[in-house]
Amino acid sequence: QVQLVESGGGLVQAGGSLRLSCTASGDIFKINGMDWYRQAPGKQRELVATIASSGSSNYGDSVKGRFSISRDNAKNTVYLQLNSLKPEDTAVYYCHAAILRDERHEYSYWGEGTQVTVSS
Repeated sequence: QVQLVESGGGLVQAGGSLRLSCTASGDIFKINGMDWYRQAPGKQRELVATIASSGSSNYGDSVKGRFSISRDNAKNTVYLQLNSLKPEDTAVYYCHAAILRDERHEYSYWGEGTQVTVSS
């Protein structure tokens, strides 16, 4: 079994910052891509940022220049630094990872989500 556990969400004023963490544990051979998604009430889940095992990253247009994704492969952990937060960033943030449990089989895993609320 593999689990992804997020932490770091909370309530923050507009313009503030938060740092989210997500740690994978369990039967892991290798972690490939790690991503952060978010879903606001009444909206579809959207990709916020993604990072490959090499460290290359990409961002959704709405967060470019404000959010930063990073990972620590030794700790099986991905981070999302959220700066210059806006009320429209309010959402549940989900961690996702593509994980190899052996040399051939890759599976998709999701965390349970962490709430980020930005007040105006």
